Amino acid sequence: MIGVTGIVLAGGQGRRMGGVDKGLQLLHGKPMVAAVIARLAPQVDEILINANQNLEVYAGFGYRLVPDAIGGFAGPLAGLHAGLGAATHPLVLTVPCDSPFLPLDLFSRLHTQIGERDLAVARTGDQPHPVFALVRTAVRKNLESFLNGGGRKIDAWYSTLKIVEVPFDDEADAFRNINTREELDRA
Repeated sequence: MIGVTGIVLAGGQGRRMGGVDKGLQLLHGKPMVAAVIARLAPQVDEILINANQNLEVYAGFGYRLVPDAIGGFAGPLAGLHAGLGAATHPLVLTVPCDSPFLPLDLFSRLHTQIGERDLAVARTGDQPHPVFALVRTAVRKNLESFLNGGGRKIDAWYSTLKIVEVPFDDEADAFRNINTREELDRA
């Protein structure tokens, strides 16, 4: 069986939540990232955490940290870039730190559809969820060129690749992310 590295994207600034580190905000008494890791761990062979702040706290989860190589909080693509460079397996499964309800079958469903493509991304309805993706590490140089050219939008990058969008309409709520204090309180 082919190996897969899980990358938890926790490198953002949390602007919509008042500038706090979203992954470390408490949900049911535990940091949100702990719920993400609990759902991701059974699906992957290793976990990397992409973080750019509070590194000592993230290190406490026991997984290797990979900060962005591109400065200035360049977004999830910078986290993916860092993870692709550190992954020890040919596939990476990315998930955000603020989506604690991610599907327990995310990897298996994306993996069955990726085929010879570069990337498989989750979709509900007509809405792709590009931070929930299975990506071949071989695309790292392509991504690096895109980032070095100033690109930051995920959909603009992956539109240059061979991709498949995989429907998860039966698990639409699993992709809910928590961006604001109000959303955190409701969760």
